[in-house]
Amino acid sequence: MTAENLQALRGELLENESLARYNSWRVGGPAEHFYRPADLDDLTLFLSTLPKSEPLLWLGLGSNLLVRDGGVRGTVIALSGALTGLERLPGDRVRAEAGVACAKVARFCADNDLTGAEFLAGIPGTMGGALAMNAGAWGGETWSCVETVETVDRTGRRHLRDADRYEVGYRSVITPMEEWFVAATLKLTPGDGAASKARIRELLAQRAETQPTGVASCGSVFRNPQGDHAGRLVEAAGLKGFRLGGAQVSEKHANFIINTGDATAADLEALILHVQAQVEARFGVRLEPEVRIVGEAAASSGEGGR
Repeated sequence: MTAENLQALRGELLENESLARYNSWRVGGPAEHFYRPADLDDLTLFLSTLPKSEPLLWLGLGSNLLVRDGGVRGTVIALSGALTGLERLPGDRVRAEAGVACAKVARFCADNDLTGAEFLAGIPGTMGGALAMNAGAWGGETWSCVETVETVDRTGRRHLRDADRYEVGYRSVITPMEEWFVAATLKLTPGDGAASKARIRELLAQRAETQPTGVASCGSVFRNPQGDHAGRLVEAAGLKGFRLGGAQVSEKHANFIINTGDATAADLEALILHVQAQVEARFGVRLEPEVRIVGEAAASSGEGGR
């Protein structure tokens, strides 16, 4: 990166920045390079300065992510607090940039008397992450209301893509090109905003009653196997409350693993593997993690647990 390019950048560039403060499990080692762009234009400029071989990790609110204790090589690009554009467009549409929290999008739609996005209130991440994995809650899925997406490639070039360019499935989005989501336009239905807000409150109350809130977790750890629920299988295997080191299967909902306060990433990963093995041995079902595991193990971390 040249001195001229560095001077033109308006974002925040940090070296060896601990990622524990940027993910909902509150664990993980440092990022070799960490960049929070000032806005979308600044992001595209930053990308244009990077070598094509530079490893990239895109970070929203850090839910659904496990960063190993050895940290992440290359560059982490943090979009939360950066790409925050959110606006209503003509034709019952809403444009949301990738750094906007899903819950904020749900409230914004209700405020504008648009329905169909209430489920987003139950997704503990940003729109960028929701787009990347087709996140869902309460029977709704992100891509069900996506009309177009805006992406950026490694050179910093921006593209507008129709939703039908992507192969979308349950917690899965296959992209035909090396690009990353920076915004989406959602097509919604006009309706009663007050009723939408009441529905959001009802759903959030249901979530608080059935899921562990106010503790360090990543949300659901495993995808639901076809025709069943991961939480039911984990509980049926007798693993509710099971603990390795500082990591514990939630006693409130068995598809959640919590950091009880002193967990390492190695503890959490070891518990994920243990749950997988026990459920497969008991029921013949291999649970697939919904959480994304990135980075390198610490040299002295062992196999998890202490």
